[in-house]
Amino acid sequence: MSEPTDRRQATVQRYSGLAQLAVSGGTPLDCEAGAFTEGCFGAAAYAETAEVPEAALRASLGCGNPLSVADLHPGETVLDLGSGGGLDVLLSARRVGPTGRAYGLDASPDMLALARTNAVQAGADNVEFLHGHIEDIPLPTGAVDVVISNCVINLSTDKPAVLAEAFRVLTPGGRLGISDVIADDGLDHDQRAAAEQRVGCANGTLTAREYGQLLQDVGFTNVRITPTADAGGGLHSAIVQALKPTAA
Repeated sequence: MSEPTDRRQATVQRYSGLAQLAVSGGTPLDCEAGAFTEGCFGAAAYAETAEVPEAALRASLGCGNPLSVADLHPGETVLDLGSGGGLDVLLSARRVGPTGRAYGLDASPDMLALARTNAVQAGADNVEFLHGHIEDIPLPTGAVDVVISNCVINLSTDKPAVLAEAFRVLTPGGRLGISDVIADDGLDHDQRAAAEQRVGCANGTLTAREYGQLLQDVGFTNVRITPTADAGGGLHSAIVQALKPTAA
């Protein structure tokens, strides 16, 4: 295997283990237990968790709440990249209602099994969980109105491919609203690596400038990147928003 493939497989195995821990009643952590103190990581970022299965909350490993900026409406189709235990998919399904649809995409079979169990427990019948990689989304071009993600794109070894795929599957005029981790400008390699290990971002964290440039390179417009909390060591959680232009 190539190094990027090895790193991707290691990430899948890691999150499969965290899913198994959630199923067994444990609370998985993908960073040091004391890394975040601002109350905006994991399930703490959400106010609307009533009637959400406990396992979905325990397996919430995000760094924010992308639904706070996704502006979902009834009847829309939404895709969550790296859907984990399914929390964002289940909350999205509520917002888009019975005439809408919420997809979750994850590379870990264990996470998918956990998410599907959570969906059944929540009585959500307008959701679908797909197995695959976020660099190669198994949906047709223009299939979704909104793409969300919660602290997953930073784990990819090919971020340009992820963003290009997100752009492809969005309908013209579609929206991107994600939470992710970004790095300060000026961090040297060792500083960034140490901070990444602390927060579980194992495959390279982008600065806001780098993130914005990649989004523009694949065609997104109206790019906005807003830091939301200090994660320590020169890293921050952030909300990333962008639009796919409407057809001419």
